[in-house]
Amino acid sequence: MHTASKFVLASAICTALAVSVVVSAGSVTTTPDKYDLKVTGGLAFSEFKGYEAWETMAVSHNGGALALIMGNPAMISALKSGIPGNGKPFPDGAKMAKVHWAAVKSETEPGNPFVPGGLGNVDFMVKDSKRFADSGGWGYAVFEYDEAPGKFRPGDLNSQPPQANDAKCGFACHTLVKDKDYVFTEYKKR
Repeated sequence: MHTASKFVLASAICTALAVSVVVSAGSVTTTPDKYDLKVTGGLAFSEFKGYEAWETMAVSHNGGALALIMGNPAMISALKSGIPGNGKPFPDGAKMAKVHWAAVKSETEPGNPFVPGGLGNVDFMVKDSKRFADSGGWGYAVFEYDEAPGKFRPGDLNSQPPQANDAKCGFACHTLVKDKDYVFTEYKKR
């Protein structure tokens, strides 16, 4: 076979393989990653990208769950300046994330403390007084973690207290702390 013929044959094989790969890739179904998810009302998981590294505001233990409550830099700055105790509202752009895990008693640590078990869900709050004017200026979202596929999904909130699953889902509960600009969590001394 001549060199030119070998080149044409090799080119044809490469083209066929490339077409095969493209066609195969187009037929693969993918599941969305967490940053593609939104709750009704438009609050998206992607609005909280990087929440895992935010500063800790507080921890809590409620029933069978442990929670870590974190704030973005705008939230932490507001808390350190005395908000909401000084009567001022949180600024637009302040965000909170609350990660829930099952509370599991450790059999190997001294004192057998409760430690985080399986991931339950992540709750988010964002202050945007224009976008969420009818819910105290805050938008809310819950994304539940499904262990089997290892993926998040918008939560159905069969938790306590029961809430709807939309961007204003937490408003009814948070009206209890309207005088604290709808925020339950306090920033404690360290």
